[in-house]
Amino acid sequence: MANISYHVPVAEWLFRNTQSSWLWLIVRLYVGWVWLSAGWGKFNNPAWVGSEAGNAMSGFVEGALAKAGGAHPAVQGWYAAFLEVCVQPYPELWAHLITYGEMLVGAALILGVLAGAAAFFGIFMNLNFLSAGTTSTNPQLLVLGLFLLLAWRVAGWWGIDRYLLPKLGWLKRPQST
Repeated sequence: MANISYHVPVAEWLFRNTQSSWLWLIVRLYVGWVWLSAGWGKFNNPAWVGSEAGNAMSGFVEGALAKAGGAHPAVQGWYAAFLEVCVQPYPELWAHLITYGEMLVGAALILGVLAGAAAFFGIFMNLNFLSAGTTSTNPQLLVLGLFLLLAWRVAGWWGIDRYLLPKLGWLKRPQST
């Protein structure tokens, strides 16, 4: 049986070659800044983190649950059930998790620390916000996050990952031509 190997030069250059790392630096800095500033805004808002912690989260959940009815709901029933059972009873906890999660994802992307993992957690938050019926910049961030996740080998080349990933044994050395 013949050994079939597919070679896609553009994909290899984008996702494995350090020459593309400047592109991922730009994407990383943009997506990281959006996450960091969103988290920082929540951190400085007492309705998210502070004396009234959880109030904003409660409002967010109520708004999402209101979108779960009708002929064409923006929020699917299974996600509405998740919100009712797991999120609505603990708004303070979720407000803190979201706030600190956004700031951590943003900081990790900006610094290039485990950029692929940070992109994954950003995508996870985007999917949850979209499932809750919130569009905003979530589709764009999700797509950029997917590309960063695919480029995990070189996305953090201009950052801490350049040194960290080889030490962790996750990366021998990305291609360089």
